[in-house]
Amino acid sequence: MVFALTLVALLAGIAFLHPYISYPLSLRLMRARPVRRVAAGDSIAPRPSATLLFSAYNEERALKPKLANLEAIKAFHPDLEILAYSDMSTDGTLALLESRPDLLRVIPTRERTGKAMGMRRMVAEAKGEICIFTDANVMLEPESVGTLLDYFRDSEIGGVSGTLHYVNDADGTTASVGGLYWRLEEKIKALESRCGSIMGADGAIFATRRALYPEVPPHLLDDMIVSMSVLFHGKRLISADDVIAYERNTTDPKDEFRRKRRIACRSYASWRHLAPQIKQHFSLADRYKFFSHKLLRWFGAPLAILSGSTLSLALWLDGQTVLLGALWGSATLVALGAAAGLKPCAVLMGIVAAIGAAFLGVIDALRGKTYQTWSPAKSRD
Repeated sequence: MVFALTLVALLAGIAFLHPYISYPLSLRLMRARPVRRVAAGDSIAPRPSATLLFSAYNEERALKPKLANLEAIKAFHPDLEILAYSDMSTDGTLALLESRPDLLRVIPTRERTGKAMGMRRMVAEAKGEICIFTDANVMLEPESVGTLLDYFRDSEIGGVSGTLHYVNDADGTTASVGGLYWRLEEKIKALESRCGSIMGADGAIFATRRALYPEVPPHLLDDMIVSMSVLFHGKRLISADDVIAYERNTTDPKDEFRRKRRIACRSYASWRHLAPQIKQHFSLADRYKFFSHKLLRWFGAPLAILSGSTLSLALWLDGQTVLLGALWGSATLVALGAAAGLKPCAVLMGIVAAIGAAFLGVIDALRGKTYQTWSPAKSRD
Protein backbone atom coordinates (compact mmCIF):
# COMPACT_ATOMS: atom_id res chain seq x y z
CA MET A 1 0.00 0.00 0.00
CA VAL A 2 2.76 2.42 0.96
CA PHE A 3 4.70 1.54 -2.19
CA ALA A 4 1.64 2.08 -4.41
CA LEU A 5 0.90 5.45 -2.81
CA THR A 6 4.53 6.52 -3.15
CA LEU A 7 4.51 5.51 -6.82
CA VAL A 8 1.34 7.52 -7.47
CA ALA A 9 2.87 10.52 -5.71
CA LEU A 10 6.04 10.21 -7.81
CA LEU A 11 4.21 9.86 -11.13
CA ALA A 12 1.85 12.76 -10.35
CA GLY A 13 4.82 14.90 -9.31
CA ILE A 14 6.68 14.08 -12.52
CA ALA A 15 3.58 14.93 -14.59
CA PHE A 16 3.20 18.20 -12.69
CA LEU A 17 6.83 19.24 -13.27
CA HIS A 18 7.11 17.91 -16.84
CA PRO A 19 5.92 21.08 -18.65
CA TYR A 20 8.57 23.15 -16.87
CA ILE A 21 11.58 20.82 -16.65
CA SER A 22 11.62 17.56 -18.64
CA TYR A 23 9.57 18.89 -21.57
CA PRO A 24 11.99 21.73 -22.44
CA LEU A 25 14.87 19.26 -22.09
CA SER A 26 13.16 16.80 -24.44
CA LEU A 27 12.73 19.51 -27.07
CA ARG A 28 16.49 19.89 -27.23
CA LEU A 29 16.75 16.25 -28.33
CA MET A 30 14.43 16.69 -31.32
CA ARG A 31 15.83 17.21 -34.81
CA ALA A 32 16.32 20.88 -35.60
CA ARG A 33 14.42 22.45 -38.49
CA PRO A 34 16.16 25.75 -39.25
CA VAL A 35 14.07 28.55 -40.71
CA ARG A 36 15.19 29.48 -44.20
CA ARG A 37 16.03 33.18 -44.14
CA VAL A 38 15.50 34.86 -47.50
CA ALA A 39 17.80 37.76 -48.31
CA ALA A 40 16.11 41.17 -48.38
CA GLY A 41 17.12 41.81 -51.99
CA ASP A 42 15.90 38.45 -53.31
CA SER A 43 13.44 39.30 -56.07
CA ILE A 44 12.13 35.72 -56.16
CA ALA A 45 10.49 36.14 -52.78
CA PRO A 46 9.39 39.76 -52.32
CA ARG A 47 8.37 41.06 -48.90
CA PRO A 48 4.57 40.63 -48.62
CA SER A 49 2.15 43.46 -47.91
CA ALA A 50 0.70 43.70 -44.42
CA THR A 51 -2.10 45.04 -42.26
CA LEU A 52 -1.62 45.69 -38.55
CA LEU A 53 -4.76 45.21 -36.45
CA PHE A 54 -5.69 45.82 -32.83
CA SER A 55 -8.88 45.94 -30.81
CA ALA A 56 -9.42 48.27 -27.85
CA TYR A 57 -11.89 48.63 -25.04
CA ASN A 58 -11.44 51.60 -22.67
CA GLU A 59 -7.74 51.92 -23.50
CA GLU A 60 -7.61 55.73 -23.43
CA ARG A 61 -4.59 55.79 -21.09
CA ALA A 62 -2.61 53.38 -23.26
CA LEU A 63 -3.48 54.94 -26.61
CA LYS A 64 -1.30 58.06 -26.56
CA PRO A 65 1.96 56.07 -26.43
CA LYS A 66 0.40 53.51 -28.77
CA LEU A 67 -0.30 56.13 -31.43
CA ALA A 68 3.25 57.46 -31.10
CA ASN A 69 4.53 53.91 -31.54
CA LEU A 70 2.41 53.45 -34.66
CA GLU A 71 3.83 56.68 -36.08
CA ALA A 72 7.34 55.31 -35.60
CA ILE A 73 6.37 52.05 -37.29
CA LYS A 74 4.82 53.90 -40.25
CA ALA A 75 8.03 55.90 -40.63
CA PHE A 76 9.81 52.62 -41.38
CA HIS A 77 6.90 51.06 -43.29
CA PRO A 78 4.77 53.77 -44.97
CA ASP A 79 2.78 51.18 -46.95
CA LEU A 80 1.61 49.38 -43.82
CA GLU A 81 -2.17 49.44 -43.39
CA ILE A 82 -3.36 49.91 -39.79
CA LEU A 83 -6.89 49.05 -38.64
CA ALA A 84 -8.34 49.60 -35.16
CA TYR A 85 -11.57 48.48 -33.52
CA SER A 86 -13.11 50.22 -30.51
CA ASP A 87 -15.43 47.73 -28.82
CA MET A 88 -18.03 50.30 -27.71
CA SER A 89 -15.55 51.97 -25.35
CA THR A 90 -17.08 54.27 -22.72
CA ASP A 91 -14.00 56.50 -22.32
CA GLY A 92 -12.08 58.53 -24.92
CA THR A 93 -10.74 55.53 -26.84
CA LEU A 94 -12.87 55.97 -29.95
CA ALA A 95 -12.26 59.72 -30.12
CA LEU A 96 -8.50 59.22 -29.93
CA LEU A 97 -8.57 56.62 -32.68
CA GLU A 98 -10.79 58.72 -34.94
CA SER A 99 -8.50 61.73 -34.44
CA ARG A 100 -5.77 60.03 -36.51
CA PRO A 101 -7.24 59.19 -39.94
CA ASP A 102 -3.78 59.89 -41.37
CA LEU A 103 -2.41 56.96 -39.36
CA LEU A 104 -5.15 54.33 -39.15
CA ARG A 105 -8.67 53.41 -40.14
CA VAL A 106 -11.29 52.74 -37.46
CA ILE A 107 -13.73 49.87 -38.01
CA PRO A 108 -17.08 51.03 -36.58
CA THR A 109 -19.41 49.04 -34.33
CA ARG A 110 -22.84 49.61 -32.81
CA GLU A 111 -22.67 46.97 -30.07
CA ARG A 112 -20.08 45.44 -27.75
CA THR A 113 -18.94 42.20 -29.35
CA GLY A 114 -15.62 41.25 -27.78
CA LYS A 115 -12.13 41.03 -29.21
CA ALA A 116 -12.66 37.95 -31.39
CA MET A 117 -15.51 39.55 -33.33
CA GLY A 118 -13.54 42.78 -33.67
CA MET A 119 -10.56 40.92 -35.12
CA ARG A 120 -12.82 39.01 -37.51
CA ARG A 121 -14.33 42.24 -38.81
CA MET A 122 -10.93 43.86 -39.29
CA VAL A 123 -9.50 40.83 -41.11
CA ALA A 124 -12.50 40.91 -43.46
CA GLU A 125 -11.55 44.47 -44.44
CA ALA A 126 -7.77 44.05 -44.39
CA LYS A 127 -5.91 44.41 -47.67
CA GLY A 128 -2.49 43.08 -46.65
CA GLU A 129 -1.34 39.54 -47.41
CA ILE A 130 -0.12 39.28 -43.82
CA CYS A 131 -2.22 40.20 -40.79
CA ILE A 132 -0.18 41.43 -37.82
CA PHE A 133 -2.16 41.09 -34.59
CA THR A 134 -1.32 43.09 -31.50
CA ASP A 135 -2.96 44.73 -28.46
CA ALA A 136 -3.75 48.37 -27.72
CA ASN A 137 -1.35 48.47 -24.75
CA VAL A 138 1.58 46.78 -26.53
CA MET A 139 4.50 48.69 -28.01
CA LEU A 140 6.42 47.21 -30.94
CA GLU A 141 9.99 47.78 -31.94
CA PRO A 142 9.44 49.73 -35.20
CA GLU A 143 12.20 47.84 -37.02
CA SER A 144 10.68 44.50 -35.99
CA VAL A 145 7.78 44.76 -38.42
CA GLY A 146 10.07 44.44 -41.42
CA THR A 147 11.92 41.55 -39.78
CA LEU A 148 8.60 39.82 -39.11
CA LEU A 149 7.47 40.19 -42.73
CA ASP A 150 10.76 38.82 -44.03
CA TYR A 151 10.01 35.48 -42.37
CA PHE A 152 6.98 35.15 -44.63
CA ARG A 153 9.22 35.27 -47.68
CA ASP A 154 9.63 31.55 -46.94
CA SER A 155 6.45 29.87 -48.23
CA GLU A 156 6.71 27.20 -45.51
CA ILE A 157 6.02 29.81 -42.80
CA GLY A 158 2.35 30.38 -42.08
CA GLY A 159 2.63 32.27 -38.80
CA VAL A 160 5.20 34.13 -36.70
CA SER A 161 5.02 34.86 -32.99
CA GLY A 162 7.11 37.73 -31.71
CA THR A 163 8.91 37.92 -28.37
CA LEU A 164 7.19 39.85 -25.60
CA HIS A 165 9.12 41.62 -22.83
CA TYR A 166 7.41 42.84 -19.67
CA VAL A 167 8.87 46.19 -18.65
CA ASN A 168 7.76 46.38 -15.01
CA ASP A 169 9.03 43.20 -13.36
CA ALA A 170 10.29 45.27 -10.43
CA ASP A 171 6.83 46.65 -9.62
CA GLY A 172 5.95 44.13 -6.92
CA THR A 173 5.71 40.38 -6.49
CA THR A 174 2.81 39.87 -8.89
CA ALA A 175 4.65 41.55 -11.77
CA SER A 176 7.84 39.68 -10.84
CA VAL A 177 6.12 36.28 -10.90
CA GLY A 178 4.40 37.15 -14.19
CA GLY A 179 7.71 38.16 -15.73
CA LEU A 180 9.41 34.99 -14.51
CA TYR A 181 6.66 32.80 -15.94
CA TRP A 182 6.74 34.62 -19.26
CA ARG A 183 10.51 34.32 -19.66
CA LEU A 184 10.15 30.56 -19.25
CA GLU A 185 7.28 30.57 -21.74
CA GLU A 186 9.36 32.41 -24.32
CA LYS A 187 12.25 29.93 -23.89
CA ILE A 188 9.91 26.99 -24.37
CA LYS A 189 8.41 28.56 -27.50
CA ALA A 190 11.90 29.11 -28.88
CA LEU A 191 12.70 25.42 -28.31
CA GLU A 192 9.42 24.33 -29.92
CA SER A 193 10.10 26.56 -32.91
CA ARG A 194 13.62 25.14 -33.26
CA CYS A 195 12.20 21.71 -34.09
CA GLY A 196 9.01 22.64 -35.92
CA SER A 197 6.10 24.72 -34.68
CA ILE A 198 5.04 26.36 -31.44
CA MET A 199 1.72 25.51 -29.76
CA GLY A 200 -0.07 28.80 -30.21
CA ALA A 201 0.90 32.46 -30.16
CA ASP A 202 0.22 35.23 -27.66
CA GLY A 203 -2.02 38.08 -28.80
CA ALA A 204 0.54 40.75 -27.90
CA ILE A 205 2.38 40.22 -31.21
CA PHE A 206 1.92 37.56 -33.85
CA ALA A 207 1.15 37.41 -37.55
CA THR A 208 -0.40 34.94 -39.98
CA ARG A 209 -1.21 34.81 -43.66
CA ARG A 210 -4.62 36.41 -44.20
CA ALA A 211 -5.66 33.52 -46.47
CA LEU A 212 -5.34 31.13 -43.51
CA TYR A 213 -7.58 33.08 -41.13
CA PRO A 214 -10.26 30.75 -39.70
CA GLU A 215 -13.77 31.30 -38.38
CA VAL A 216 -13.41 32.08 -34.65
CA PRO A 217 -16.45 31.74 -32.34
CA PRO A 218 -16.78 35.01 -30.39
CA HIS A 219 -16.38 33.44 -26.92
CA LEU A 220 -13.17 31.59 -27.70
CA LEU A 221 -9.50 32.63 -27.63
CA ASP A 222 -8.87 34.10 -31.05
CA ASP A 223 -5.08 34.25 -30.56
CA MET A 224 -4.91 30.50 -30.00
CA ILE A 225 -7.34 29.47 -32.74
CA VAL A 226 -5.96 31.83 -35.39
CA SER A 227 -2.32 30.94 -34.75
CA MET A 228 -2.81 27.18 -34.42
CA SER A 229 -4.95 27.02 -37.56
CA VAL A 230 -1.74 27.69 -39.46
CA LEU A 231 -0.62 24.13 -38.63
CA PHE A 232 -3.84 22.66 -40.02
CA HIS A 233 -2.82 24.05 -43.44
CA GLY A 234 0.55 22.33 -43.33
CA LYS A 235 2.47 25.53 -42.51
CA ARG A 236 4.86 26.28 -39.67
CA LEU A 237 4.13 28.57 -36.74
CA ILE A 238 7.46 29.83 -35.44
CA SER A 239 8.80 32.02 -32.65
CA ALA A 240 11.04 34.96 -33.60
CA ASP A 241 13.35 36.44 -30.98
CA ASP A 242 14.15 39.40 -33.26
CA VAL A 243 10.50 40.54 -33.44
CA ILE A 244 10.14 42.40 -30.16
CA ALA A 245 7.19 43.84 -28.25
CA TYR A 246 6.88 45.48 -24.83
CA GLU A 247 4.02 45.44 -22.36
CA ARG A 248 3.31 46.25 -18.71
CA ASN A 249 2.24 43.36 -16.49
CA THR A 250 -0.51 43.55 -13.88
CA THR A 251 0.65 44.39 -10.36
CA ASP A 252 -2.48 43.51 -8.39
CA PRO A 253 -2.67 39.78 -7.49
CA LYS A 254 -6.48 39.83 -7.83
CA ASP A 255 -6.22 41.27 -11.36
CA GLU A 256 -3.64 38.65 -12.30
CA PHE A 257 -5.69 35.80 -10.83
CA ARG A 258 -8.75 36.86 -12.81
CA ARG A 259 -6.66 37.23 -15.97
CA LYS A 260 -5.10 33.77 -15.63
CA ARG A 261 -8.49 32.21 -14.93
CA ARG A 262 -10.12 33.93 -17.91
CA ILE A 263 -7.33 32.95 -20.30
CA ALA A 264 -7.35 29.32 -19.12
CA CYS A 265 -11.12 29.11 -19.54
CA ARG A 266 -10.99 30.43 -23.08
CA SER A 267 -7.91 28.34 -23.94
CA TYR A 268 -9.46 25.09 -22.74
CA ALA A 269 -12.73 25.82 -24.54
CA SER A 270 -10.72 26.65 -27.66
CA TRP A 271 -8.88 23.33 -27.40
CA ARG A 272 -12.19 21.45 -27.31
CA HIS A 273 -13.26 23.41 -30.40
CA LEU A 274 -10.00 22.55 -32.20
CA ALA A 275 -9.73 18.92 -31.00
CA PRO A 276 -11.08 17.29 -34.20
CA GLN A 277 -8.63 19.24 -36.37
CA ILE A 278 -5.76 18.54 -33.97
CA LYS A 279 -6.57 14.82 -34.21
CA GLN A 280 -6.71 15.00 -38.01
CA HIS A 281 -3.74 17.24 -38.80
CA PHE A 282 -1.21 17.10 -35.96
CA SER A 283 1.86 14.91 -36.19
CA LEU A 284 2.84 12.72 -33.25
CA ALA A 285 5.49 15.29 -32.30
CA ASP A 286 2.97 18.14 -32.31
CA ARG A 287 0.53 16.11 -30.22
CA TYR A 288 3.31 15.53 -27.68
CA LYS A 289 4.07 19.26 -27.68
CA PHE A 290 0.45 20.21 -27.13
CA PHE A 291 -0.07 17.65 -24.36
CA SER A 292 3.10 18.79 -22.58
CA HIS A 293 2.75 22.55 -23.08
CA LYS A 294 -0.99 23.01 -22.66
CA LEU A 295 -2.97 20.08 -21.24
CA LEU A 296 -0.64 19.19 -18.37
CA ARG A 297 -0.41 22.84 -17.32
CA TRP A 298 -4.18 23.22 -17.23
CA PHE A 299 -4.38 20.26 -14.84
CA GLY A 300 -1.34 21.22 -12.78
CA ALA A 301 -3.36 21.93 -9.61
CA PRO A 302 -5.01 18.49 -9.29
CA LEU A 303 -1.70 16.79 -10.17
CA ALA A 304 0.08 18.73 -7.40
CA ILE A 305 -2.71 17.96 -4.91
CA LEU A 306 -2.67 14.27 -5.86
CA SER A 307 1.10 14.10 -5.46
CA GLY A 308 1.12 15.88 -2.10
CA SER A 309 -1.85 14.02 -0.62
CA THR A 310 -0.69 10.52 -1.62
CA LEU A 311 2.83 11.23 -0.39
CA SER A 312 1.46 12.47 2.93
CA LEU A 313 -0.72 9.38 3.31
CA ALA A 314 2.23 7.10 2.45
CA LEU A 315 4.41 8.81 5.07
CA TRP A 316 1.66 8.56 7.68
CA LEU A 317 1.00 4.85 7.00
CA ASP A 318 4.73 4.16 7.12
CA GLY A 319 5.09 5.90 10.46
CA GLN A 320 7.29 8.66 9.05
CA THR A 321 5.70 11.35 11.20
CA VAL A 322 8.86 13.46 11.33
CA LEU A 323 9.06 13.68 7.55
CA LEU A 324 5.32 14.30 7.33
CA GLY A 325 5.59 17.10 9.86
CA ALA A 326 8.53 18.60 7.98
CA LEU A 327 6.57 18.50 4.72
CA TRP A 328 3.50 20.28 6.04
CA GLY A 329 5.53 22.52 8.32
CA SER A 330 7.48 23.80 5.32
CA ALA A 331 4.26 24.52 3.43
CA THR A 332 2.87 26.38 6.44
CA LEU A 333 6.04 28.45 6.81
CA VAL A 334 5.91 29.44 3.15
CA ALA A 335 2.28 30.57 3.51
CA LEU A 336 3.09 32.54 6.67
CA GLY A 337 6.15 34.06 5.02
CA ALA A 338 4.07 35.17 2.06
CA ALA A 339 1.50 36.74 4.39
CA ALA A 340 4.36 38.56 6.14
CA GLY A 341 5.63 39.94 2.83
CA LEU A 342 8.81 37.84 2.48
CA LYS A 343 9.57 37.97 -1.25
CA PRO A 344 10.78 34.35 -1.83
CA CYS A 345 7.67 33.03 -0.06
CA ALA A 346 5.41 35.51 -1.86
CA VAL A 347 6.85 34.42 -5.22
CA LEU A 348 6.16 30.76 -4.42
CA MET A 349 2.60 31.58 -3.38
CA GLY A 350 2.18 33.63 -6.54
CA ILE A 351 3.15 30.58 -8.60
CA VAL A 352 0.69 28.45 -6.62
CA ALA A 353 -2.06 31.02 -7.24
CA ALA A 354 -1.35 31.05 -10.99
CA ILE A 355 -1.57 27.24 -11.17
CA GLY A 356 -4.80 27.29 -9.20
CA ALA A 357 -6.28 30.04 -11.39
CA ALA A 358 -5.56 27.99 -14.51
CA PHE A 359 -7.44 24.98 -13.18
CA LEU A 360 -10.38 27.12 -12.07
CA GLY A 361 -10.49 28.41 -15.64
CA VAL A 362 -10.73 24.82 -16.88
CA ILE A 363 -13.62 24.20 -14.48
CA ASP A 364 -15.28 27.37 -15.79
CA ALA A 365 -14.99 26.04 -19.34
CA LEU A 366 -16.38 22.63 -18.37
CA ARG A 367 -19.35 24.37 -16.74
CA GLY A 368 -19.99 26.37 -19.91
CA LYS A 369 -18.85 29.76 -18.64
CA THR A 370 -17.56 32.18 -21.28
CA TYR A 371 -15.56 35.40 -21.27
CA GLN A 372 -16.54 37.05 -24.55
CA THR A 373 -15.96 40.56 -23.16
CA TRP A 374 -13.89 41.95 -20.27
CA SER A 375 -12.29 45.15 -19.04
CA PRO A 376 -8.53 45.83 -18.97
CA ALA A 377 -6.85 45.46 -15.58
CA LYS A 378 -6.35 48.84 -13.95
CA SER A 379 -3.15 47.73 -12.20
CA ARG A 380 -1.51 47.23 -15.60
CA ASP A 381 -1.33 50.97 -16.36
